[in-house]
Amino acid sequence: MSQRLTVDDARQSLNAHVAAKGAEIHAQYGPVIGWDQLLRILEDRELVRYPCEIVFDAGPLREGEFAHPTPKGDRPETGFTIHVHPRFAAQRQRVPYLVLYQLVVVNYGEFASSDDAETFGAMALGISKDEYYHALCELVRDNPGLILCGECPHDGGD
Repeated sequence: MSQRLTVDDARQSLNAHVAAKGAEIHAQYGPVIGWDQLLRILEDRELVRYPCEIVFDAGPLREGEFAHPTPKGDRPETGFTIHVHPRFAAQRQRVPYLVLYQLVVVNYGEFASSDDAETFGAMALGISKDEYYHALCELVRDNPGLILCGECPHDGGD
């Protein structure tokens, strides 16, 4: 008799997979992931499933969003544009924190959760998940009007 996988099993499996991919990024492109390393990561199809470009444009972002990937076409193979709030254009050393969070959606679609994004980003940067979350909160705090998740004690959204 075969055992059926639950949604929770699938979520745990995905989280383990994103952790492993994040660790691969850290091993190949770390220990410090800056702007130049981020651009090379985006070209690596073993780690980023679909082509991506970064554009500093708030137009497609929802109110309060710091970044978001949008598909370039009907099929993911056509690639994604990762829109990053223009406030970060002059802070390129901070952009990897924002973009790594978005890459989980690029790689795994809407099934990926914020927990998966935090796991992936933390592993890629070689820091703890709490450190990564607090770094994102700091980015939000330093940019009034942006929000992380509505739960972050530093959200600048209100």
